[in-house]
Amino acid sequence: MRALLVVNPAATTTSARTRDVLLHALASEMKLEAVTTEYRGHARDLGRQAAESGNVDLVVALGGDGTVNEVVNGLLHTGPNPDLPGLAVVPGGSTNVFARALGLPNDAVEATGAILDALREGRERTVGLGLTAGTPGTEDEAVPSRWFTFNAGLGFDAGVVGRVEQQREQGKKSTHALYVRQVVRQFLGEQHRRHGTITLEQPGEDPVTDLVVAIVSNTSPWTYLGNRPMYTSPKASFDKGLDVLGLSRLSSAAVARYGTQLLTSSPERGPHGKHAAALHDLSDFTLQSKVPLPLQMDGDHLGLRTSVTFTGVRRALRVIV
Repeated sequence: MRALLVVNPAATTTSARTRDVLLHALASEMKLEAVTTEYRGHARDLGRQAAESGNVDLVVALGGDGTVNEVVNGLLHTGPNPDLPGLAVVPGGSTNVFARALGLPNDAVEATGAILDALREGRERTVGLGLTAGTPGTEDEAVPSRWFTFNAGLGFDAGVVGRVEQQREQGKKSTHALYVRQVVRQFLGEQHRRHGTITLEQPGEDPVTDLVVAIVSNTSPWTYLGNRPMYTSPKASFDKGLDVLGLSRLSSAAVARYGTQLLTSSPERGPHGKHAAALHDLSDFTLQSKVPLPLQMDGDHLGLRTSVTFTGVRRALRVIV
């Protein structure tokens, strides 16, 4: 098997020594080329080159969810194709939602062992993904399409992601305490928490209006707080379309209620209540906002948007599990 290993040297939970051990373990089972990323977007470029070369059977992403997202967008640059290289993920970030949602261990060494076992036994699955694009006829129509693997969000949660990225650029470590602090700061600075500006529109259905935040899930759980999974859309699945949790009120009482529900959420129940709208297994929908709001995908802040069109694409990518 011919494989490309894409290594993010800034991965927060793997040392240079650990990465060297993993490289040798993988190289013992396949013809391996390892490339270290050097700039933002490099993993995407490497994934695209692997897809276009016709000489690569497998791409292994060693890094966090951001690295995985870039590799996926490179592999699927021209869309899903059964002849594309497969993807394997070795978790090296602080949260590793995609890898864990696939059932892989959150430890890089153990995950490498699981991947090698899967390759020997021929285990793989083809998962669905989310695809976004600028909405035709809006000021965002020229925004290029982009894939996401586990979640996206418009509004409050994306604002939190943006604040965390700013802190990390200033040298702060990505910790769960950092995220909690930025949630509080985003809440205090949120201008539209009582009167949402987002409308969800889908063909043949009444619009869902006045949302403060729309959280889109391609799988479940939504994320992890340490080892605790948190579920916004418990029924979301790699084998179905996209799920959405929309909240139309983020007052102090509502934040306390939804925060508690998130912390106690389970595969059976997520946040719920008078100001919560839950939609399941959607194929196509659009989020429109009266004002520009932050957008995030797979934990990556993508700037401000007023309109984003979402598509749930089933059986989009082969992954080794």
